Amino acid sequence: KNIFMPTIEAMRKEGRRFKGVLYTGLILTADGPKVLEYNARFGDPETQVVLPHLKTDIIDIFEAIIDERLAEVRIEWENKSAVCVILASGGYPGKYETGLEITGIGEAEKDPSVIVFHAGTRLEGGKYYTAGGRVLGVTAVADTIEDARTKAYSAVGKIKFEGMHYRRDIGIKK
Repeated sequence: KNIFMPTIEAMRKEGRRFKGVLYTGLILTADGPKVLEYNARFGDPETQVVLPHLKTDIIDIFEAIIDERLAEVRIEWENKSAVCVILASGGYPGKYETGLEITGIGEAEKDPSVIVFHAGTRLEGGKYYTAGGRVLGVTAVADTIEDARTKAYSAVGKIKFEGMHYRRDIGIKK
């Protein structure tokens, strides 16, 4: 309420009508959360941990936004935890190679609590290949953050491509 509501109120005062997704990138500091950026799009990978919790049909939400009746929609969420680990190409965010075969995606997705989101991939001849710096987002949903983290990293361990790297501290509170 200290960031989002003042933002919406300022937009309203300036006559800036907005319908859609307003993504706010935040950083937690010793003085509390601070805004890094605003985008009129879903954030990646933030959306990959938020949307799996959404019980309400997202199309119903979008239609309500368009028709200006969002207040009438009961938006329901699952009370779970999620962790998303981004698998990146070697060299990312700098120069990286593409066209490297990716294996293990199907194996990782055998766990029903795991969703593998494609970002920098290409499907050719029934095989996946790297096609960008941020290649995949591996998200797991569970009752606790610890369980979600365990499931996400277990799924990550099944996926392979040359030069693949990822952070190993996702889901750990410091």
